Amino acid sequence: QAYLSYSNIAALTHLAGKPGWDITKTLDNVKIWTHEEGAVLSFKVEMQVKVPSHVAFSLLSDFSLRQRWDRHFLTCKVLQAVSEEEKIYHVTSAPAAGHQPRDFVILVSQRQPCRPQEPYTVAVRSVTLRAVPPSPEFCRSEILCAGFQIHSNSSSSCTVCYFNQVTSGVMPYLAANLTGSSKSIEDTALECIKFLE
Repeated sequence: QAYLSYSNIAALTHLAGKPGWDITKTLDNVKIWTHEEGAVLSFKVEMQVKVPSHVAFSLLSDFSLRQRWDRHFLTCKVLQAVSEEEKIYHVTSAPAAGHQPRDFVILVSQRQPCRPQEPYTVAVRSVTLRAVPPSPEFCRSEILCAGFQIHSNSSSSCTVCYFNQVTSGVMPYLAANLTGSSKSIEDTALECIKFLE
C-alpha cells in the first residue's frame, strides 16, 4: 500500500515535469495543454483561481465533492480510508453517446508541500479491490495517472493544474472535445474555478 501511494504521487510528479507540452487553447483563466508520447495522450488544464492554495487543496482532495463541479462524475463513494492521506473511491460516470456507463475504482493520494515552492498534490490512479469486482451494468475503466498540482501564487490566489494520461477507456469523452466540437474540458475547468471561488 505504501508503495502504491508513493508510486501514485511519483507518477503524477513525473508527468507534470515532462518536457514537450503543447498549448492547444487559452481562455481568460484556463489554458489547455496536450502531450503525446507513442499511444499515450496526456492533457493538462491550468486554472487561475482566486483562493489560497490550501483551500483549493482541501476542496479538490475530497472527491466526494467532485460531483458538484464535474458532470462526468455521477456517483462517488469512499470504499476505504486507507490513511489520512489515502482513500479508495468507487466512481460511476455517465455514458458517452453510444457507450455503456463506466465505473472506476481509484486510489486518491494527497500530499502537502514539504517546502514552500513545492505544490500541493492530489494524485489519482486505478486500483483493483476484490470487494468491488466489475459489474455487468458498467464498463470498468482504468485511470493510469491523473490528478492535481496546486501552486500558490499569493496569499489569496493559486494556479491549479489538472493532469490526465488518457487511455482508450477515457477517449470517447475526450475525442470530441480535443477536436473542438465539444467544450467539455473547458466547461469542466470553468465549473471547477466557480466551485473553488
